[in-house]
Amino acid sequence: MLLDSASLYFRAFYGVPDTVKAPNGMPVNAVRGFLDMIAKLVTTYEPTHLVACWDDDWRPQWRVDLIPSYKTHRVVEIVAGAPDVEEVPDPLEVQVPLIRDALAALGITIIGAAEHEADDVIGTLATTATMPVDIVTGDRDLFQLVDDERSIRVIYTARGMSNLELVTDRTVVTKYGVLPSQYADFATLRGDSSDGLPGVAGIGEKTAAALLATHGDLAGIMAAAERGEGMSAGVRAKVTAGLDYLAVAPTVVEVVRTLDLPQPDVRLRPLDDDQRAQTTELAETWALGTSISRVIEALATTR
Repeated sequence: MLLDSASLYFRAFYGVPDTVKAPNGMPVNAVRGFLDMIAKLVTTYEPTHLVACWDDDWRPQWRVDLIPSYKTHRVVEIVAGAPDVEEVPDPLEVQVPLIRDALAALGITIIGAAEHEADDVIGTLATTATMPVDIVTGDRDLFQLVDDERSIRVIYTARGMSNLELVTDRTVVTKYGVLPSQYADFATLRGDSSDGLPGVAGIGEKTAAALLATHGDLAGIMAAAERGEGMSAGVRAKVTAGLDYLAVAPTVVEVVRTLDLPQPDVRLRPLDDDQRAQTTELAETWALGTSISRVIEALATTR
């Protein structure tokens, strides 16, 4: 099981009341919500291995160089020339280190990669896995990794933890009219305002799906537009006008699957005595009691 960690702790922050606080007054709603999510996921899906995939760089410069609008709307206004900082609510930002401490105490491995997002870590781990993979995320971009043949599916959290959706090949085809292997091209054509991707002007979901059904992939679509075959004059004009964007966007949209990542032992195990002492101290200091207990109970059933 691969967790899109930021996606989950943002959801936890907005889903649990900010009145949930530690004795010192610091909010711990995101921490408790995130831990409750892990407890439910481990109990429900019984993974044998678990990785909390991390955004070591939430907006890599190499993606911005290709599409300057990439995630621009999420950038805090800061002094020109300074590194980009993601707009994270202060009450959430102070909880992120505690989330990492709790994961460490529970023996749950965190993996990130310099100059890459959690999506890229997930893409690499899913691609190289030698076992079935569940990807937990609220981000549709990761639908491109779904692969029934390799038992890779997405546990989609967009409708909340009480309405988790299992995304398989059939789900993607039914909902979007494209195969998971075409989803990155589909998203490139359609665009995605949540990531600052403009898409091809005038090409919506239905047209994008129809083009991919006819021509297979972006290369086929661009070649057909150049020949003037297999599409109306209007659609051809839109594709032609977007060629500069289409030349670079796939590199931004496609998750990286070839990172050189560490290979720690990520098997889930019941806690040992030292871990129990650490988690007890964390729970008492930060009022994480029932949330951390649920994870410990879930881990106790792992083999």
